[in-house]
Parts: sequence; C-alpha cells; structure tokens
Amino acid sequence: MSRPTLRAALLALLGVLAATALAFVAAPVSSAAAAPTRVMALGDSITGSPGCWRALLWQRLQNTGYTNVDFVGTLPAQGCGFTYDGENEGHGGFLVTNVADQNQLVGWLSATLPDVVLMHFGTNDVWSARSNAQILAAYSKLVDQMRASKPSMRILVAKIIPMNPASCAECAARTVSLNNEIPGWAAGKTTAQSPITVVDQWSGFSTGTDTYDGVHPNAAGDQKMSDKWYPALTAALSGVTPSPSASASASPSPSASPSPSASPSPSASPSRSPSASPSPSIGGVKSCSAVYTIVGQWPGGFQGELKVTNTGTVPINGWIVRLTFPNGQVITQSWNGVYTQSGAQLTVTNVSWNGVLQPGQSVSTGFLGSVPGTNTIPTQLTCTPI
Repeated sequence: MSRPTLRAALLALLGVLAATALAFVAAPVSSAAAAPTRVMALGDSITGSPGCWRALLWQRLQNTGYTNVDFVGTLPAQGCGFTYDGENEGHGGFLVTNVADQNQLVGWLSATLPDVVLMHFGTNDVWSARSNAQILAAYSKLVDQMRASKPSMRILVAKIIPMNPASCAECAARTVSLNNEIPGWAAGKTTAQSPITVVDQWSGFSTGTDTYDGVHPNAAGDQKMSDKWYPALTAALSGVTPSPSASASASPSPSASPSPSASPSPSASPSRSPSASPSPSIGGVKSCSAVYTIVGQWPGGFQGELKVTNTGTVPINGWIVRLTFPNGQVITQSWNGVYTQSGAQLTVTNVSWNGVLQPGQSVSTGFLGSVPGTNTIPTQLTCTPI
C-alpha cells in the first residue's frame, strides 16, 4: 500500500474511533430506578401477630399505584390469606417502655434502614399500668433513635386502638388518658425535617365489634386500621407533611366508638344543635353546628362525643359549644377540647390544633361522665364560631 493510501486509511480509522467516542459521551446515561421507600411497622402483637392490617395496607398501596414501597423489619410476614410484603417489627408482648430502656430499636433500625416508621405501641404498657409520662418518654427516646438512623425520618404515631379485656377493668380509661396526651406530645416533638403525624386509630373503633378478645383486631378491625393508616402514609410517600397534631383519619361514626364498659347499652340518637346566629364576615358568613352523641353508657357513667362542623361559607378560627345538662351529669375526663363545667352548664372550646375549620369540615371531641340516673341528651345546645 502506498504511503498516501496508508495515511488516508489511518485518518479514516481515527475518524471512526472519534465518532464512536463522541457517541458514547453524547449518549444519555439511563438513571437507575429510584430506590423504594422503606416502611417499618413498629409495635406489639397488634402490629405483628399476625397484624393483617399491614397486609391490607400493602395491598391497597399496590392497587392505587404506590408500588415502589418496601415494608421492612427483622420479623417475617404471618399468614393473612394472600401474599404480601410483610416484614415488620411487631413484637408480641413487648412494652414500648422496655424497648426504649433496652435500646432494642437501635439494632432493628440499623438492620432495616427505614425511611418511614408507623408506630402503634403502648397497649401492653397500659395493661401493665405504666404511667403516661413513662410511655411518652419512651416514645421520645424511640423518635430520637429513629432520627439518629435517618435525620429526615417521617414518623406516624397512632392513638392506640381501645382495649377492654376482661382481666383489666381500668384499661379502657387508661387508654383514653394516654391517647388524650399523644397529640400534645407530638406537637412538642415534631420538626420540619422529621415530622410526626398522629393517626387516630382510636376513634370509630369498637372493642365489641372490631376485636376478637377486647384487645386484638379481628378482620373488621384490621380493615379499619388499614383505612386509618392509608391517607397518612400516602401523604408521607408523596412528600406531603400533614399537620403534626391533626389526626389523619376520616370522621368516625359515633356508634362505632368504644365504651369503657364491657357491655355498653345502645347509643341514644344524636341531638343536633341549632347553630348560633351566623356571624357576618367579609366575603361570607361564619356559622357552626354541634352534634351531641351518647356513645356508650353503663350504671353511673357514660361516654359522649361532640362533633363540631363549620356550616358557614368561610373558615372559622375557633369554636365554642355551650350546653345545659338536664340530669346532673358531671364530666370526669375529656380529650380534644377544653371543658369547663359550672353546675349544669358546660362550655367546650377548641384546643390549639383543632380550632381552624374550613367550610364543611368537622372535628370531634369526646368525654367521660358520671350520671346519677337517667341520662337524657341535652336539648339546649349551641355552637358559636370565632
């Protein structure tokens, strides 16, 4: 081959190599698939034995497009009738106070590296008469350990489901007392980087119809728990931060709420109050209504609920419910509202986190009370918007 011909061939070869190299450089690099969000369900036997609310929750996530989710834990799935991603940290018989004292969560976190934690924990502590202060201190320690594992951990903490075991007459009231303090604890512990969302698993859950032993959920209870977790978890998966102290749940049905009595009588029909005179507001009208419901009753006592609804056309910044008890009823315990009683007169106002209501939005507050005889629903009942 002549020198000019050889030179031309070499130049052509170099051109091909250069073009190939440029093609590699210019070609877009396909990004790896996004890593799944790792979700840990943390708790006791209600979460893990078998904890079929997790199976229902996973199934609903898959059916609604949340497929890039990995449920993680050091415990395997238990049978729930279909295949699901069931790894979890639901340790039967465990107390949250013991888990915190013994630093057991640290190892579970390092083994599974979750991004989101769903925590329903404290049932055995309530049964063992651990104080609210001890339980909430344990919650705080576990949250600190979660954040040490991942500073941006998204944390969903449940108001635990009601319990009414035959061997613990005080457990129902203790559960109410603990749940009453969880929103305030969460509001003080939440951060912008690692928000805490309270999920109200208590409201609308009945030990009579939703458990098989007064403590552990049956199929109906599993479905209710799954339904309560779903909106809060999908908000966390979508990067939305729900209000740290608002309950991520639908408004409960009054008849489904638990009673501290082993055999509650049927609820009386709810009494809807006439709204207070609407308050004129620039661009709309402020008004609200209140519904009083007897959820359950037993000799000498009862459980009640007030449901407040914004019936106006503009947001309200707070509400005041006033009523007159007709039969000597006395409030002994309350939650999600500030209760002030003087004789037969009762005034209930919102707490810091449930006063603002958009038009059509509702919030519920509950209470326990004593009554010497007949328990008649108050007829003098008003709601005043702020």
